[in-house]
Amino acid sequence: MTTESESISFPKLAVFAIILIMIWGSAFTMVGVAVRYIAPIWVVAFRLSVGAILLTSYMYLRGHRFPPLTDKRWIWYSFMALTSSVIPFFLLGTGQKTVDSGLTAILVGCMPLLTIIMAHFVTDEKLTPLRVVGFAIGLIGIVILFFPDDLSANLVRHWQAQLLIVSAAFFYALTTVVAKIAPKTPSTIAAAMMMLMAAIFGLFVAVLTGVDGAIAPTGKALTTFWMVIGLGLGSSGIAAIMYLYIIDVAGTSIMAGINYFVPVASVVFGVWFLHEALSWRTFVSFGVIVLGVMISRRGKKTPILPTPNPNLGR
Repeated sequence: MTTESESISFPKLAVFAIILIMIWGSAFTMVGVAVRYIAPIWVVAFRLSVGAILLTSYMYLRGHRFPPLTDKRWIWYSFMALTSSVIPFFLLGTGQKTVDSGLTAILVGCMPLLTIIMAHFVTDEKLTPLRVVGFAIGLIGIVILFFPDDLSANLVRHWQAQLLIVSAAFFYALTTVVAKIAPKTPSTIAAAMMMLMAAIFGLFVAVLTGVDGAIAPTGKALTTFWMVIGLGLGSSGIAAIMYLYIIDVAGTSIMAGINYFVPVASVVFGVWFLHEALSWRTFVSFGVIVLGVMISRRGKKTPILPTPNPNLGR
């Protein structure tokens, strides 16, 4: 993925960062609401379709065009559409049937740790002692979430759902690594290609599963509709455009810093709107994971370019 840099004032960057954190942080809450009433795969299909329309329109407004269908980049970005959106969105939606939105955001926060491990094997960014230490610390933070409050040897009640969410983080990390070795493509085109293919895949799979669960029950239809529209326009659309813009004008380091605040916002939204409970494990694990990520990043000479798809767990 390539970018074109331009200058941006700090106040404007701060406003964009706050909006992006709010959109991404609320996305987990909206998913948590939507999957209560319609099947996760249909949540995926609907939000991706809205996002694809918005991103494709934005691409054309910027004067860009899709490459020919014979271009090999369609193969690369079709694969990344699966690993960046369809698969992880379904895993997240399924997991969030029983896992709080704030906890989901924290688990997804382990994505940078998984990225540095995979990058060691497929890119020139090799593991260093400092990165290994950071990964180990972050892993401890994840493990904390899988044990009950009394720290007994038993796993938490919904550990399988939490494992689905960690698996989603794995696919986000995989996309990040693949994006680094994929054919160079302008960010706007890459994001639109991925979202379009993700929408096609998502709708295809949803139709195969049947229309059962695609419509919210009477009395909940309006709420679910706004949640899906919010996910499509917000996380999969507007946030995508803002993400690309911030990467272009401020770089990947700024974006990495912004991502640290997303789980915090998600916890706040979850407590505020869904009345989710907080436990000491939530705070401790979040702190440990962030510490691990920060240590890992200090061991990197060049930050791995984030995936062109800006939905990273949202």
